[in-house]
Amino acid sequence: MPVHATPVHPSGRTGLLAGRSHTSRPAVTVDPEPIAVDLGSAQLRIWVRPGGVLSVPIGEGLRTPVVRRGRIVDGPACVAELRRLLRDNRTPVPVGAVVVACRPVLSSRADQEAMRHVLAAVLAPSRLLFVDTVRAGAIGAGAAAGTLLLADVGAQLSEVAVLEDGRVVAARRAEVGTRDLNHAVTAAMLADTVARLVRELRRDPAVRPLVSAALARGVVVVGDGATRPDLTARLVAALGAAVHSAASPRTAALTGASLAATAASRHPAGN
Repeated sequence: MPVHATPVHPSGRTGLLAGRSHTSRPAVTVDPEPIAVDLGSAQLRIWVRPGGVLSVPIGEGLRTPVVRRGRIVDGPACVAELRRLLRDNRTPVPVGAVVVACRPVLSSRADQEAMRHVLAAVLAPSRLLFVDTVRAGAIGAGAAAGTLLLADVGAQLSEVAVLEDGRVVAARRAEVGTRDLNHAVTAAMLADTVARLVRELRRDPAVRPLVSAALARGVVVVGDGATRPDLTARLVAALGAAVHSAASPRTAALTGASLAATAASRHPAGN
């Protein structure tokens, strides 16, 4: 009985495709595009290449606010606003992007899920990652290394955290911010609130040494509050420590999230 030999390629592979291997090309892996999102109580902000930062203000006069005190309170309206922002700026949404979204520190599972639903509807990402706003702010301010005390004083929410090498060790938050000024809240009252959050952290035996070390370095302030000299001056008096306002404080968190998104887009999930 005749024996039919199977062609053998010099590489050792067999079969009909072996003889055509010289025409094949190595597979090219394309990293997904990074997107960063910061859904604040005063501004909705998106960072996407190559357009950079896109933002839309949230009006105080809305009957139903889109975001209030760091929480999405009207999901469909938030989806509509974000889609309009992208459409008005003629910014296409890249397919299968890696999205890093800022979330207020100590956010509840329900708050996070509300954000997840909105961003999935607008951006349809391949991966959606969350980063605490205080951590993103530290990264964006270029101050993540070492022991740090950071205060994010936003429009309707103030967050204070002690971080060690970019990791949030402990945090506190209060539902008051710069938009409450002139509405029965003074700069002194807001500064006292932020100082109270710092004192609460300092009373925690687990983080007291870190807070003391961070205060010696000085407090880094991001968010709208960092643009208010009256507020930062009162913080210096209330804390007895130096206060440093970050460069571009209103977008520090978004900048940090964009750096995190860029890094995540270059690494497979799970790394």
